[in-house]
Amino acid sequence: MLAKVKSALLIGIEAQPVILEIDITRSGIPCFRMVGLAEGAVKESKERVFTALKNCGFKVPASRITVNLAPADIKKQGSAYDLPLAIGILCALEKIDHSSLNDTLFIGELSLNGELKPVYGALSIAMMAKETGIKRIILPEKNAKEASVVDGIDCIAASSLLECVEILTGQKQPVPVKIDINSLWSQREKFLIDFDEVKGQNHAKRAIEIAAAGSHNILFIGPPGSGKTMLAQRIPTVLPPLEFNEALEVTRIYSVAGLLNNQSLIVRRPFRAPHHTISDAGLIGGGRYPSPGEVSLANKGVLFLDELPEFKKHVLEVLRQPLEDGKVTISRASMSLTYPADFMLVAAMNPCPCGYFGDKKHTCICTPTQIQRYKSKISGPLLDRIDLHVEVGPVPYEDLKQNVSGVSSKVMRERILSARDVQQKRYKDLPFSTNSKLYGKWLNQFCSLGEKEHEFLQNAVEKLGLSARAYTRVLRIARTIADLDKKEKIEINHLAEAIGYRSLDRNFMV
Repeated sequence: MLAKVKSALLIGIEAQPVILEIDITRSGIPCFRMVGLAEGAVKESKERVFTALKNCGFKVPASRITVNLAPADIKKQGSAYDLPLAIGILCALEKIDHSSLNDTLFIGELSLNGELKPVYGALSIAMMAKETGIKRIILPEKNAKEASVVDGIDCIAASSLLECVEILTGQKQPVPVKIDINSLWSQREKFLIDFDEVKGQNHAKRAIEIAAAGSHNILFIGPPGSGKTMLAQRIPTVLPPLEFNEALEVTRIYSVAGLLNNQSLIVRRPFRAPHHTISDAGLIGGGRYPSPGEVSLANKGVLFLDELPEFKKHVLEVLRQPLEDGKVTISRASMSLTYPADFMLVAAMNPCPCGYFGDKKHTCICTPTQIQRYKSKISGPLLDRIDLHVEVGPVPYEDLKQNVSGVSSKVMRERILSARDVQQKRYKDLPFSTNSKLYGKWLNQFCSLGEKEHEFLQNAVEKLGLSARAYTRVLRIARTIADLDKKEKIEINHLAEAIGYRSLDRNFMV
């Protein structure tokens, strides 16, 4: 007898429908055959499924069993097909009525005793199910919270294969899992850290405000203990709160990567800080079946690279594409996947290998050659893609002993949101919404300069030897500074401040 069961496969963070066709016949030599480009864990599902069926009290007679995974021209991987395969076999053996499978999608991994284990990508699968008109999805309990975020589809949590059978045979009344989105959403702006804890460093805070207002990349340069990491960790507290669609996209990436940790929805912008020993595959994503890397896990949030020159040079160079395009494409012989990678890059470095070059209270022990070699680990093209270069000095004792709190994240966020609102209105019908994305004709249109401003910028470009990309960055930063000052036109003081944040263009080589 033939049975058909709906399931799904993941391609990147997107899900696609899969139909499991199971045919069982008593004639011929008993065997089990699975076709449809099944790989790895999918092929091994036979042993898990048959053992689980036996331990749940279901007897599968000696038969010729053929399983087809349609569409047959796309490779299938993962363990999510265990549950639909077991349900399909029971349906083909007439243990379950065919009509009970209508408008129902199944995913889940089976243990040998029939318990259901969680799988990756449940949120993406639930979104696909809703788009294709499926009414309900039966899945493991640990996946139910994330899938229930999708409105308009019933998410039925099951702990075991036996519970699924009871639901399908009417022995147990299914109760869809419901999540209080409003309660989750109220946690968006609750942070354990705040900028009012940072004493001094007003220049760095101003630069962070500019970077967050225009979604610019930023690099901190300063000696050890100057607070670079402390500043970077607090940047998410001043960024605009996630929109619901952004939260869904971030959650989908973490779900596919298996890093959701029983959360139903990620409501705060991510902050990722990989160690400098990370490989290019770990940073950008990769593997035989490409999985998301740190640049994608930082999507809609902050990617913090501490000790930037300590990262392998070829690892840093792979950042070029995502910094420009907001996405990363990973190509392998078997497939090519594109993951979102729209992040704000925050980096930190010492001025020299020992960390004390230019420090008035510490003696630098580095030679000019060592300093040059240290700085040259960061290529010019990568530096050009970092908008603000901010020098962070040691915090004076007078600032440390102050009991008065600094500017809070709330105050900074209000100014940033005001500037972001100006940008959203300005770029309402354009394919971007922040100044950091300005390019081509739109850069000329929205960053137009007067005669005096042109003359000032021309002198700066010629004296400092700024590249064409650095020139573009200066205009973008100046546009953001003008927005924070609530000025329609870019003025000389805006340009001067913007140029001040390109310190490595002036002093990159010793």
